[in-house]
Amino acid sequence: MIKNYKNSYKVTEKELVSLSVYNVGFQKCDPLYQWGPGIRDHYLIHYVISGNGYYKLNQQIYELHAGDTFLVYPNTEVTYYAAAENPWEYAWVGFTGSDASMILKATDFTPDVPFIRNTPLGDSIHRQILHIYDARGNEFEHAVEMTGRLYTMLALFMHGASHSNTQNSANSYVQKGIEFISSNYSYAITVEDIADYVGVSRSHLFRSFETVLGRSPKEYLTDFRMKQACYLLEHSDLSVTAIANSLGFDNSLYFSKTFHKQKGMSPKDFRAAASSSR
Repeated sequence: MIKNYKNSYKVTEKELVSLSVYNVGFQKCDPLYQWGPGIRDHYLIHYVISGNGYYKLNQQIYELHAGDTFLVYPNTEVTYYAAAENPWEYAWVGFTGSDASMILKATDFTPDVPFIRNTPLGDSIHRQILHIYDARGNEFEHAVEMTGRLYTMLALFMHGASHSNTQNSANSYVQKGIEFISSNYSYAITVEDIADYVGVSRSHLFRSFETVLGRSPKEYLTDFRMKQACYLLEHSDLSVTAIANSLGFDNSLYFSKTFHKQKGMSPKDFRAAASSSR
């Protein structure tokens, strides 16, 4: 008889903007062990290694078994619990970041059906979660390695997805757009520049971003820059003007106005607040 156990690791600070691991672990549950009802502020994937349990969403209860995977979406109330007999054992990884939504939309997970039965490549997914756990640590290099392994794990879900060609095309355009933004956000790039790189019209790019991410390319670019700005304000001694120049703003006043609109405070006030909370 296998003794019940729980091994988990929670990252103390989310360093990466595009995708970062929040927590990771594995557990063999006691009978009727339950989490919830409650919400998470991040995405959370569980892979069921053995046994079975139940996942409750929108007053519906789904029975899940070994080989199944379920996803908890941010800000969505759920409950999940182990069966009274043969309670489940699972491995999980929580994550957040600007790439998370886009990647998950290229899988078979949906908010209405947030689980995949008989998960394709389930053993490989389980192995990647354990690799993420093995890479744990509080240094920046650990965050990079954990995120790299997370990308690999999520790619396994994408390989087994059954989306239409239209949806896959939209995801592909958005992925290329984000790739361009990630590499060029420090320059004064425009939406036209992004569309040219992707190889579609500006309107087509707009529709793809709205379909996949629920926001425009310009909004995504601004959000990306503001997240980078927060990191530089908190972790560097660069002046506000230097940070503005580093993020593709040729006018520090416009940068400050954009930052204030997004964060509800000036860059200097944000830096002061971040410094006082350490």
